[in-house]
Amino acid sequence: METNKFVQGALILTLAGLISKILSAGYRIPLQNLTGDIGFYIYQQVYPILGIALVLSIYGFPTAISKLVAEKEELSIKYFVFPIWIILFVISSLSAILLFVYAEEIALYIGDSRLISAYQLASIVLLIIPFTTLLRGIFQGKSQMKPLAYSQIGEQLIRVSIIIAIAIGVANYGLDVYWIGTYAGIASIIGALVASLILVIFLRKTKYLSNFKEPIPWKYYVKTIVSYGIIASLSHLILLIIQFADSFTVVPGLIEKGLSIEEAMEQKGVFDRGQPLIQIGAVVGSSFGLALIPSLAKGNIPKKFSTFNEDIVSSIKISFYLAWGASVGLVYLFPHINILLYQDSQGTQALTILMVAVFLSAIVITASSILQGVGHIKWTAVFILLAFALKWLLNHLLVPHFGIIGSSIGTVISLLFLVASIFLKFKKSYPNQRMLPINWRAFIAANICMVAFLIIAEKIIYMESLSRGILCIVILMISFVGAIIYLYVLIRLKAFSNKELSLIPLGSKLKGIK
Repeated sequence: METNKFVQGALILTLAGLISKILSAGYRIPLQNLTGDIGFYIYQQVYPILGIALVLSIYGFPTAISKLVAEKEELSIKYFVFPIWIILFVISSLSAILLFVYAEEIALYIGDSRLISAYQLASIVLLIIPFTTLLRGIFQGKSQMKPLAYSQIGEQLIRVSIIIAIAIGVANYGLDVYWIGTYAGIASIIGALVASLILVIFLRKTKYLSNFKEPIPWKYYVKTIVSYGIIASLSHLILLIIQFADSFTVVPGLIEKGLSIEEAMEQKGVFDRGQPLIQIGAVVGSSFGLALIPSLAKGNIPKKFSTFNEDIVSSIKISFYLAWGASVGLVYLFPHINILLYQDSQGTQALTILMVAVFLSAIVITASSILQGVGHIKWTAVFILLAFALKWLLNHLLVPHFGIIGSSIGTVISLLFLVASIFLKFKKSYPNQRMLPINWRAFIAANICMVAFLIIAEKIIYMESLSRGILCIVILMISFVGAIIYLYVLIRLKAFSNKELSLIPLGSKLKGIK
């Protein structure tokens, strides 16, 4: 039953996460097309803060609350739900006040005073966190993933609709391009309210809440939510933390290189073109990790790790194979993808390097979620913060000399450091456990076949002469066929077990290939 819940929860959240990430990636393309690289720069300067709030409300605090829920037979409204809400409200309010008060200092440090109002409005988003977080934590603790999926998709749909509407206003009706930053906050607020409404509708259909009387262990609740919740969210904040470092260091570094402030802003917008594609790569890792943690929280961690041993290893292995294939395809096709999505070839070299992060981010999120799930929460936090510090340092060293190529290199090196640190910790803690049993024969053969197809397709089809619409169809077809070839060879050469195939959407239909 535990394994079935893991599989079902992972599949539901993978689908929801995939839809959410497609929306997230999809709206940024017309956003850039409508507002240009300057508009994209403005949005990406505000997005890390909004993204952090979103992650805390979807992954971090709900994970902590799900741990508390998993430990209880009944959920008392007065003695459990209300105290948890109070703790969340205090944390969110203090964070909102700090961001509002220091919004001017943040904007001036970044070098763009016109972002002050956007940061101040973003602080209000933090006040919505207690409502969505509490409800998500209850459902996650009960291993009910459908409400989480629906609320996540609903929230994203609202955010996307509002932001695209403002982008159209900027492009066609002369609205100030800085409205993008301001309305990004408004969109997040409305999206969070819609998510709360969806979760309340689902909660009314359950019998989770009661009037059961019990002591309120305030100290334990606070400690769990603050230490476990915030630290647990770090695995899902990895890419946002990297972007946060970029938002503070790239523009100053480009100015130091000799660019004007306007040129530096535009180049930062060009660099940010890679972020939507990296996010899609992260969905595999984040969805499996989220489904895993509540089950581990129900009992003794070492025992549960032993029980889940096979599924844990399978999660990492599946992420490795799928994310690697996606990353190789993106690296090879990115010169054409850049023109297709963003209508010019600016930053192609830097962004091609950045596509390696698609693979690394999926591995990092899966592995770090598991590392914290088996009890190494503090080490997870330490590794992520060290990676953030390394990224910050590398940007200061590389961007003034190499521009946005330096920032791409810094991102890849930081994520490589994080992957190495996590796997070394696994090796030290579980010396007899092989965490990444790759079938190298199948892996190498699949890569050779896929790359050979990509080379042949590019030689046969002269993509530079195609219109944007035809180019889109061609790239989608090449990507689809390349993915089929890659997966076919992997499955044919027994890279996956039958059980592992069941973890992949439509995997049961692929078993006949073996």
